[in-house]
Amino acid sequence: MNLGFTTARGWSGHRAGWAHTRSAATAAQGDNGGVRDDAPVRRYDVVVIGSGFGGSVAALRAAEKGYSVAVLEAGRRFADHELPQTSWRVRRFLWAPALGCLGIQRLTLLRGRRGAGMLVLSGAGVGGGSLVYANTLYRPPPEFFSDPQWRDITDWQAELAPWYDLAGRMLGVTTYPDDTPADVAMRAVAERMGAGGTYRPTPVGVYFGEPGRTVPDPYFGGAGPDRAGCLHCGACMTGCRHNAKNSLPKNYLWLAERAGAAVVPRTTVTAVRPAAGGGYQVTAVATGPGPRRRRVYHAGQVVFAAGALGTQRLLHAMRARGDLPRLSDRIGHLTRSNSEAILGASVPARAAKRRGLAFHQGVAITGSFHPDARTHIEPVRYGEGANALGLLQSALVAGGPARPLRWLGALLRAPHLIVHRTWVRRWSQRTVIALVMQSLDNSVTVRWRRAWYGRRRLLAEPGTGEPNPTWIPAGHRAARLLAEQIGGYPGGAITEAFNVPLTAHILGGAVIGADPSRGVVDAYHRVFGHPGLHVLDGAAVCANLGVNPALTITALAERAMALWPCRGEPDPRPPLGEPYRRVEPVPPAHPAVPAGAL
Repeated sequence: MNLGFTTARGWSGHRAGWAHTRSAATAAQGDNGGVRDDAPVRRYDVVVIGSGFGGSVAALRAAEKGYSVAVLEAGRRFADHELPQTSWRVRRFLWAPALGCLGIQRLTLLRGRRGAGMLVLSGAGVGGGSLVYANTLYRPPPEFFSDPQWRDITDWQAELAPWYDLAGRMLGVTTYPDDTPADVAMRAVAERMGAGGTYRPTPVGVYFGEPGRTVPDPYFGGAGPDRAGCLHCGACMTGCRHNAKNSLPKNYLWLAERAGAAVVPRTTVTAVRPAAGGGYQVTAVATGPGPRRRRVYHAGQVVFAAGALGTQRLLHAMRARGDLPRLSDRIGHLTRSNSEAILGASVPARAAKRRGLAFHQGVAITGSFHPDARTHIEPVRYGEGANALGLLQSALVAGGPARPLRWLGALLRAPHLIVHRTWVRRWSQRTVIALVMQSLDNSVTVRWRRAWYGRRRLLAEPGTGEPNPTWIPAGHRAARLLAEQIGGYPGGAITEAFNVPLTAHILGGAVIGADPSRGVVDAYHRVFGHPGLHVLDGAAVCANLGVNPALTITALAERAMALWPCRGEPDPRPPLGEPYRRVEPVPPAHPAVPAGAL
């Protein structure tokens, strides 16, 4: 069976195009009604599922190496002016495709047993999480590279160093240059916690330049788009409408499309299975309400990059159906929340207006500090008018027994704060969000279970290491001190009162391991048991980072794609299943960026 890779004679592939094959249509039968026998099959060398950080890297680097590439993205494509002006523009901000909402912000409740559940924020649209993320690009601490899950494979810190450098250049990492009202408040909190010396401005992926002024491509030697200087309006996480945020449509995806990659929006993948004669059949449907016409793709190589939850959901389903029977039973293990909590403090609306507060000024995240060696806290903001997510805020209640009752008691003891918390007018201007992350070893295991109503869904259970934290004491202390500092009241996500933490950075579930008994993919990101499948998103990350993960996901994907051969050339990596050995990167045949531009 020829799946594309060869170790001696080269890597074969398909030209992009259309074909009508009875075998392809028949292979797709069984997906809720099947596919017509005459369904057209689109053929590519590489199909990438998802257009976030890992998927965009895969698209560009595969195209540079001569492969025909299709990127299948469930969300829609946004021009800058089409991004939501505020979070109240629900159809463009929130993701609920059954209701016709194809926005950039997903909110997914991962149900769990015994405190393992979490509410997950993630991105949607062409550009994936980069559309809604806080453009924060930290490198992780040393303990990430020495996590027991993968430390014996190679020296990850040394091996990944050049790819962090490259990812940083591609994403335009720079240090935030200003000091904002939120930084002043959070720096004072750090001082009170004895950690003032750790406060630092954030490395971010934003073009600053002269505010509002458009200039020719400042990053890629003229190969990239024109850009405009940041307005410091704080609206990064509702999608930057001002062409300043270095989201993926401004770099990796822009270059990938110009190198020949085809990006197919509003396309939800429902199945990936081996095809007769080699390669894989990828079945997809149109996203959203209305007719769900099926599309069938064939590729020798399939890259899963649908985000940690999306990739897990597909792999779990394919294993359960018997389509990918040799998938490791470690699927779902070591799913991480980045040991995260999203807390904050708000000033009552009248007092905030009287004082002229403007905590929304800046970019989404402008600084951070470490109250202890394993905990990291950042002040976060939304832009003016982006107040909808303030409805998730409620009373801050410490963990422990009878937490829901204590939460109810806290509301009853201060009923006036109920009004303040539910009145979200000017919320973004009078609120400092505290994003708390830790590099501790805790996880959940995600299973594929049948719900009471018959459909299968993801369900989390306690996993390896310590239990997933339902509250973080250092974060709670910081939130209470922050409230004192700004003259407001502390808050946490309403789900926290019921031991369901909120995370914006779910990771793991299809992690790197030395063999199938330890992980789902090998150190080259190839799926054990199924040659030609790869995982290049946050699902492959095996440990909590304690920092925002976008740069790490990008660096891991850069390294993995650098080791792919050019089309038709020998594969330098050992065959799937053999022990890891370090190999030299393979230069692209057709670089998208002029030499020396980076």
